[in-house]
Amino acid sequence: MAVYTEVPEDALFAFVAQYEIGDVLAFKGIAEGVENTNYYLHTAQGDFILTLYEKRVREDELPFFLNLMEHLARRGLNCPQPLRTRDGEKLGRLCGRAAAIFTFLDGLAIRRPNASHCGALGAALAQMHEAGSDFGMQRTNALSLTGWPPLFAAAEDRAEQVAPGLTRRIREELAYLELNWPRGLPEGVIHADLFPDNAFFIGEEVSGIIDFYFACTDYFAYDLAICLNAWCFEADHSFNVTKAKAMLAGYESVRRLEEAEAEALPILCRGSALRFMLTRLVDWLNVPPGALVRPKDPLEYDRKLGFHRRVETARDYGLMR
Repeated sequence: MAVYTEVPEDALFAFVAQYEIGDVLAFKGIAEGVENTNYYLHTAQGDFILTLYEKRVREDELPFFLNLMEHLARRGLNCPQPLRTRDGEKLGRLCGRAAAIFTFLDGLAIRRPNASHCGALGAALAQMHEAGSDFGMQRTNALSLTGWPPLFAAAEDRAEQVAPGLTRRIREELAYLELNWPRGLPEGVIHADLFPDNAFFIGEEVSGIIDFYFACTDYFAYDLAICLNAWCFEADHSFNVTKAKAMLAGYESVRRLEEAEAEALPILCRGSALRFMLTRLVDWLNVPPGALVRPKDPLEYDRKLGFHRRVETARDYGLMR
């Protein structure tokens, strides 16, 4: 989450007045993340989140995300629910942008997850995959294999400013993944961005999952690879196999990976690391002036790629078969 659009008080009050949630008593911008503008709202009826859609989120795709959250909630997954206005609309416009108000989830995002958190997250991810199995809409993953070369093209001429040799490493990785990317793995709705700041915990139990704006139709194991990258590396860039083993065991306690998925895990981890390195690289080089946002370091994922290139099998991630 971030604040790209400053919302005047009178405009915010007028927007909220369309909903039956009482008068606004307090509000403030939320300055984490990189995608949309978000405000915390406290009204006479409780706490809510106001989101204005920016940047990579296309307005014509918003029904997919909002309907998905409603569907997953009906299947028992705790995630934000879009409120409806008195006219029954889930989407409106505020400051020239599509906007919506969501329910507020209890819990805390864990900055330094332990193995128990990782195990619970793995189980919650598999539950989400199962819950979305009968969702009737699809969305192509624009940030998978075919989407990486255009991202690289957008940053290629300045990549060496970030790190010497980065251009060559990206080019070689793209060529390798194009040649070796797996085909025909089990797929369905995935979250595609389930970082620690997108999962809430109460104690060591997952209390909710948020930020579905990269959700799409893709390989389930690719979603798991994203989580291994996001949750199982330490601050010194070392891979914590204990956390990874717990995450994989949690996932398989709900949904067992097929053998082809297990075999593909190393290359899926490489692909997901490249995906986030590229989007971070583009963001790093193109922070909008005045935005209350901290761009994330693309070299973190360059280092993770270095680890995955040395991996031989899924056993190196703690998957014991």
